[in-house]
Amino acid sequence: MSTALIEVTSKQKDSNYWEEPFYINMGPQHPSTHGVLRLVLELDGETIVNCDPRIGYLHRGVEKLSENLNYNQTITLSDRLDYIASAANNTVFCLAFEKLFGLEVPRRAKLLRTIVNEMARISSHLLWLATHALDIGAMTVFLYCFRDREWLLNIFEKICGARLTHTYVRVGGVRQDFTQEIIDDLYRFTEEFPSRILEYETLIDVNRIWLKRTKDIAVVSVEEAINLGLTGPVLRGSGIPYDVRKFRPYDSYSEVEFEVPTGERGDTYDRYRVRMIELRQSNWIIKQCLDKLSETEGESILAEGSPDLLIPEKVKEPEPKPHPKKGFIFTGKDIGALPPGEAFASIESPKGELAVYVVSDGTNKPWRLRIRTPSFVHISAIPALTKGHLIADLIAIIGTLDVVLGDCDR
Repeated sequence: MSTALIEVTSKQKDSNYWEEPFYINMGPQHPSTHGVLRLVLELDGETIVNCDPRIGYLHRGVEKLSENLNYNQTITLSDRLDYIASAANNTVFCLAFEKLFGLEVPRRAKLLRTIVNEMARISSHLLWLATHALDIGAMTVFLYCFRDREWLLNIFEKICGARLTHTYVRVGGVRQDFTQEIIDDLYRFTEEFPSRILEYETLIDVNRIWLKRTKDIAVVSVEEAINLGLTGPVLRGSGIPYDVRKFRPYDSYSEVEFEVPTGERGDTYDRYRVRMIELRQSNWIIKQCLDKLSETEGESILAEGSPDLLIPEKVKEPEPKPHPKKGFIFTGKDIGALPPGEAFASIESPKGELAVYVVSDGTNKPWRLRIRTPSFVHISAIPALTKGHLIADLIAIIGTLDVVLGDCDR
């Protein structure tokens, strides 16, 4: 691999022009890009000279749509960003809106939020490990990860009735409290899950194919990681212990103990190890929060003054003329207007720092809403990480960044 890097560097020094460039399109429909990502590759043999990511195939205008919905309705749009971890998206939207509303979320609701956020992190990391290993050639770990992710999705279904797009976290708290059955299920999961992590590691930690395809691949130095704007496990794999949960604690993260794992070399293998340790830390955080739930028994799960959810009532009367369309109309109690202002909130999502900036103009809808997603930033780093590597390594590099195109394109 190092030989290929030297060859490309020497050629670039000698000439700025390639006599016979070979271009190839990877995507937008390719199984290894895990979404509609198109990469235009310039190759010298099997060596990548340039990589140009083309995005936007999944653009839905989430920010603009938010300007036409009230604050509660906007939460449902956040589900569709990183749909692998929708609880994290819900949380950052609610944290920003709660600053505008001036709400203080009850402690029990904060604990419940922290639990579902860490469940989302485990679920996201399991899906990442399963697909990353499958891309590189390890089949069995894919089946193991999906087995355990299914366990978590079943618990999510008991919590809120949905497996992917939860909308469980709401402005001012959460939608409903945990039942004793859910708490018991989570305790069983936290007891069993560490042994499952050991199974994954047994399968691939000493697998020589896995090691050859991840060690010294896509090395990111500390300076490069900062300059590229990387966050999350990708940043921590380079040795920088930045984690929003530690630096700006939100919800119940200030109440629980956990470590922030970091790597040493900044390669694909280090980023894998960081995520494996994070699986254990998330499991430990969930267990601590479950233990603390008994201290808040009977407390409210919704802040005083939280906006009511808009629940339309179907009225079986014809729509008024001149342009009836649906044959009936919806009425409901909308949330009140807010004073003008602005708010910012960020969280540590499974893929990195996720942030929301919202501006209120005094109505009950955001005047402007801006979302900073880790996947967008990480895809912009692909050209720097792939230059000089073999095209076969591109699969491992996309996997190690753990991007979701819904999160990138918004």
